[in-house]
Amino acid sequence: MKFLEYTPLDRINDFLSELNLGERTIKGSLEAYSCKHTGTDKRLSLSLENEILDYLGKSSDNDSSSPVEFLLSRSSAVKAHQFFTEESWDTFKQIFDAYMLEASKEWIETYGGSSLLETLYKALDEVVKLSECEIYSYNSDSDADPFLEKGAIWSFSFFFYNRKLKRVVSFNFSCLSNLVADGFLAENLCYEEDGEIFDNMDI
Repeated sequence: MKFLEYTPLDRINDFLSELNLGERTIKGSLEAYSCKHTGTDKRLSLSLENEILDYLGKSSDNDSSSPVEFLLSRSSAVKAHQFFTEESWDTFKQIFDAYMLEASKEWIETYGGSSLLETLYKALDEVVKLSECEIYSYNSDSDADPFLEKGAIWSFSFFFYNRKLKRVVSFNFSCLSNLVADGFLAENLCYEEDGEIFDNMDI
């Protein structure tokens, strides 16, 4: 597994590195990897791939490689099929449109022209050719989610895999509460509890 640098992803990564929206911050990250491997890594990848493909009702061949090795290397999941789901672009688009609405508005105000989703589509298409991609989502128990940050209100992880190119792009995006991140809620709760105690006292 090798990290790949692609300029089309850079502008989106810069924009989503930490988009502050007042009480919330939107964060996103696009990373491209080569899935080419040899020796022990290849045998491990094929073994893991068969587990996932069996669950998805697909078959594998000896020359195939999949994002499974990459996905598992980025997570703490023991049973991969419990956490990965095959998706479509339409499903991804619906989620993106619903949860990234405010970020999309900020993108237009900052850059104008093409929308954030259109720019993302073009960038992904240039790197992994979306028409040839398999799309997976990562659905983890929040307690074991390696992508989930403190104060996360919601979080999504998608993987765009091109079998022919042996290339995968991960896209993680989340919304964080600035109040939780700053410890405001915990402190405020403590103050409120103290206040309730004093309210019942004859001072």
